[in-house]
Amino acid sequence: MQKTVNLLREFSIPLISGVIVALLWANLSPHSYETFVEGEFFSGISFHFFVNDIFMVFFFAIAAVEIVQSLSPGGDLNPLKKAVNPLMATMGGVLGPVAVYLLLNSIIGSPEYLRGWGIPTATDIALAWLVARFVFGDKHPAVSFLLLLAIADDAIGLVIIAIFYPDPVNPVEPIWLLVTLAGMAISFILRKKGVTNYWPYLLLGGVLSWIGLHNAHLHPALALVVIIPFLPNPKEEHGHLFEDDETSHTTLTKFEHEWKIFVDFGLFMFGLSNAGVEFSEIGTTTWLVFVGLLVGKTVGIFTLGSIAKMLGFPLPTGMGMKELFLAGVIAAMGLTVALFVAGAAFTDPVIQGAAKMGALFSASAAIFAFILGKLLGIKKMKETSTQN
Repeated sequence: MQKTVNLLREFSIPLISGVIVALLWANLSPHSYETFVEGEFFSGISFHFFVNDIFMVFFFAIAAVEIVQSLSPGGDLNPLKKAVNPLMATMGGVLGPVAVYLLLNSIIGSPEYLRGWGIPTATDIALAWLVARFVFGDKHPAVSFLLLLAIADDAIGLVIIAIFYPDPVNPVEPIWLLVTLAGMAISFILRKKGVTNYWPYLLLGGVLSWIGLHNAHLHPALALVVIIPFLPNPKEEHGHLFEDDETSHTTLTKFEHEWKIFVDFGLFMFGLSNAGVEFSEIGTTTWLVFVGLLVGKTVGIFTLGSIAKMLGFPLPTGMGMKELFLAGVIAAMGLTVALFVAGAAFTDPVIQGAAKMGALFSASAAIFAFILGKLLGIKKMKETSTQN
């Protein structure tokens, strides 16, 4: 049973299944799908609200854990100097898609599509990790490079959501952010008092943070992102990204260990509630998002990664220019976060649906990656090696 569970999580089966079910349901019976997603789910709230505003709190919390661990001593982003190249590549992976989206919109789009510029900025961490392992092999340095990049640009994506995508119907009410600050202050006090159980941080700090963001009309899914850094964590990290450190029993690692399986399987709900797009809704924003991801990510990551190398910040040992280019292609899979941002960027269901279709199409980058991997002669690494 455990092997089956691990297999399902490793291959992102819950998320992929949710996307497939949503697409089939939305196209075979659009009315019943819409009723299910937007109708009352529990105590006056819709299934869509439950997933995007409550469940996704934990999705972004797990991403925040990875960021905190990476920045800690011994983490993959500490000291910062060794992370300069992937961080510059990350900036390319954000600026490139924005530039391509805006340029393409000026040619074939319209002003009403401008709000979608943030959709192609993020990378689906789980799918990028999965495809990278197939293309490069488990132990290839490009896999860790790509994970660092994906986590960093998702962190930037969180900032973009928080700043640029408030509720367009309800203006931001900053006074409510004092409640979020109160949640952070309580979490700080809990840490100072030596509280090692993560529940008080969630129930006191997390709930206050969620209430503050929700009533301020900012996205409450980010509620735990500002609380996670207060959870007691190891003085030094010994594991790498998405690796379980069996020697660590701190509050941060316990939270990640106990909630990651819930998030992994809960992504079925996310796919189900966000990917239900009718194929008839393919439109201009579909191509703006898709090309922004596929071309913008690839060119941006390759360009700034190359510049970083020329400035004296090398790629990881065993990773060359062709691996950098291929990493950019794999990073073009926006899916999860791109779907999330699309829902925040557009209120018009037709434009939003078309944009979401572009996010779904970005999964095809996996096909391009497999083909390019063969054409470029990428050698898979199953054990630590420095070959290129």
